[in-house]
Amino acid sequence: MEFKNLVVEVENNIAVVTVNRPEKLNALNNETIEELDEVFSQLNENEDVYVIILTGSGDKAFVAGADISELNNLDEQKAKMFSEKGQKVFSRIEKMEKPVIAAVNGYALGGGCEIALACNIRLASDNAVFGQPEVNLGIIPGYGGTQRLTKLINSGRAAQYILTGDMINAEEALRIGLVNKVYPQAELMIKAKEMGKKICSKGQFAVRMAMKAINIVGEVSGTEGQNYEASVFALCCGTDDFKEGTSAFLEKRKPIFKNN
Repeated sequence: MEFKNLVVEVENNIAVVTVNRPEKLNALNNETIEELDEVFSQLNENEDVYVIILTGSGDKAFVAGADISELNNLDEQKAKMFSEKGQKVFSRIEKMEKPVIAAVNGYALGGGCEIALACNIRLASDNAVFGQPEVNLGIIPGYGGTQRLTKLINSGRAAQYILTGDMINAEEALRIGLVNKVYPQAELMIKAKEMGKKICSKGQFAVRMAMKAINIVGEVSGTEGQNYEASVFALCCGTDDFKEGTSAFLEKRKPIFKNN
């Protein structure tokens, strides 16, 4: 897959998607948003891909926000379309049936923080900096940041960061639950791929079913969510992988999953 603003590499069932606009600190312009929509659609259909890692090129920025030169030309009507388009793409990432790991290297501000929030797992380098500084421009987060940040770190903390525009360093991000792990920058992609490899070693039917169950949280009642969980749990128990996994456990050996 070849793109102007993205680099996509697939190896050992792991796809690494790198936002590649280092001269703009990997800021998201309209073209990059469209390419992200296309690549995640393709990867969702690619049966050889089990896990996706999203990162940014260089050592300064994951994604440093939206392209301000494009923002500057928005009126109310264009702004609504701009916001809805980004929300659609980030929701696609959030609802993937394959795990998406954000490997956040450097600045993840504005739209960069929002796309990290849309990923299932967030790993950060020790120089990572998160933030929703849109109020400094007289606007608010428009790609889902007000919603996802509030769900992730609670309404009080989210309001603090969104209303002040304050930055969040890696240590603080870990403390408040914004990221799962923090690593030295040189180790970030190594650790992200290690996690991806670990997920790839599991039965992929079970991984997909787990993703489906996770993705409906907040969209249905607790009772409906548990009913759905029971249904997909039952589907897993009808697979060859379930038989292999339980047999391997009882026989004290590693399972050999065939993903069916």
